[in-house]
Amino acid sequence: MFGVVPKSLWSRTNQADENNLCTWSMRCLLIEDGDRLILIDNGIGDKQNEKFFGHFHLHGEDSLTRSLNQAGFGEDDITDVFLTHLHFDHCGGGVRYNQQGKPEMTFKNAKYWSNENHWQWATVPNPREKASFLSENILPMQESGHLHFIDLDKSSFGVFDIITVDGHTEKQMLPKIKYKDQTIVFMADLLPSTGHIPLAYVMGYDTRPLLTMDEKGKFLNEAADNGYILYLEHDSVNECCTVKHTEKGVRLDKVFSLSEL
Repeated sequence: MFGVVPKSLWSRTNQADENNLCTWSMRCLLIEDGDRLILIDNGIGDKQNEKFFGHFHLHGEDSLTRSLNQAGFGEDDITDVFLTHLHFDHCGGGVRYNQQGKPEMTFKNAKYWSNENHWQWATVPNPREKASFLSENILPMQESGHLHFIDLDKSSFGVFDIITVDGHTEKQMLPKIKYKDQTIVFMADLLPSTGHIPLAYVMGYDTRPLLTMDEKGKFLNEAADNGYILYLEHDSVNECCTVKHTEKGVRLDKVFSLSEL
């Protein structure tokens, strides 16, 4: 998760267990806007076999369905599923198997949104990312007719604007949301946790780590200048944060939950 950064450094913010594993979240975001109910990303799902899940040691009581229910909604209420990118831990929950073992859409009334560049990248994967793009997560969206593509030239989804970044994977999309006179950016894998704020702290999963550093540096400066709220998908402790300029570059400012806004 921290690429070439030594454990003696990254473990100051993200402690590992005896197996050298850190705890991470798969935090999604639900946006209610008029008659639209938009879900951003949907986690890992449950379709793969025991061997696959054995690599990840899933734990905790949270689930996407339970979280939706706690917010007063169900799966059939979702109108749009916005996918930042199609790695299995971001889109696996959007397709499930029915009692006959056939794939079906978890959110049967929703449009599923990606973009053409990333879809091509995911369906004809490079060897480095092939294990992250699972056909059972991706192809049923198209086969069912639920898949739709966003026009990235417009840099907007209507309800929110979109920032595209290419260092982690081709044309990852980060929602930039206006809420209560503030700007919230859903960070996906450009910034997995507060521990990744220093520029060199870049994941080994990134296909173009130098580009990630450049994209992250430009974005963090913009975020510090404008007081953006960064919504963290993978940070198991911190839901949101802000950043600030320091003598050492952009660094963590405050951490808080979205409900505190």
